[in-house]
Amino acid sequence: MTQDESTTPAVDIVAAEWRYLLEGDHDLVDPTTVRAAYAQPQLRRLTPGVSHGVMFFTQQSGGTPVGGAVYPQGEDGRFWVRRPHGVGTLGRVDTLEEAFALVVDSLPEDCGPAIEGTARDL
Repeated sequence: MTQDESTTPAVDIVAAEWRYLLEGDHDLVDPTTVRAAYAQPQLRRLTPGVSHGVMFFTQQSGGTPVGGAVYPQGEDGRFWVRRPHGVGTLGRVDTLEEAFALVVDSLPEDCGPAIEGTARDL
């Protein structure tokens, strides 16, 4: 990001991260995956992250992942959804819509929109 995150409201940081991923002018993740995640209103409020084609979400920039992570389609044609930090499987599903629904269902009850700061600030 070009702006100093300490002076940028969290909602603007989240929106900028989503814009970057939705533009799809990169090889970080399949754009179809990003669009499916963005279709979930609860996920749009969180900071999206991508690593090695795996999409995950945090409540604060650089924070601890929440809900789960969606892995690219495997050889079996299904998507693997894992708990945060790869601790356990939430499921293997046929569609991205089902995958992100699992992530939403696994969000903590008190999971609000992304905030500025660290996990200690939640």
